[in-house]
Amino acid sequence: MDYLDDDSTVTAKRKSISNSAKILIAATGGVGIGLSVICASFVAPAFRRICLPYVPATTEQVRNVLSFLPKNSPNKLLDIGSGDGRIVVAAAKNGLNADGVELNPWLVWYSRLSALRQGVYGKTHFYRRDLWKYNVAPYEYVVIFGVEQMMKDLEKKLIAESPRNAKIIACRFPLPNLQPQRIIEEGVNTVWFYDLNKAESIAERNT
Repeated sequence: MDYLDDDSTVTAKRKSISNSAKILIAATGGVGIGLSVICASFVAPAFRRICLPYVPATTEQVRNVLSFLPKNSPNKLLDIGSGDGRIVVAAAKNGLNADGVELNPWLVWYSRLSALRQGVYGKTHFYRRDLWKYNVAPYEYVVIFGVEQMMKDLEKKLIAESPRNAKIIACRFPLPNLQPQRIIEEGVNTVWFYDLNKAESIAERNT
């Protein structure tokens, strides 16, 4: 009889441990899935037409971009593929009204919170939009963190829609046909500066 009591107690304990393990596995699995969804959205394509993964700007890239921007200017800046918002926030701290366009909803919300935390919420806007349908005409400064495959189409869009006095700041990859006025740094931190009012195509310059 004592053996039966001991066996039943052991069985009960095993069932209890088994149920607890199932709950723990379910809970950790749920957390894992949640983190996977969040992480996946951070590296998901930012634009539907081009696979543009989220890669944060380096401190050097931010500094290089800022070197081309005026301070305390009424001009408006647009960051294309604004990611976590650091370029927009940095430009707003320099006194510009700065907007970001980004398709990833997690990054848009993160950017808004970052702007709020850093005291520039009123000078920034972050839009969850498809770049190719977004009007760039109101912006005197446009910053691009793109991939090589998108630069040709983006160049056409900027030339067609931007005001003639617009300044384009390209990071990581240059515009394929326009001649930049200045280039600073090298490698991943390279920044190309274009003034559409002065820009000529590389083909024109070579003739």
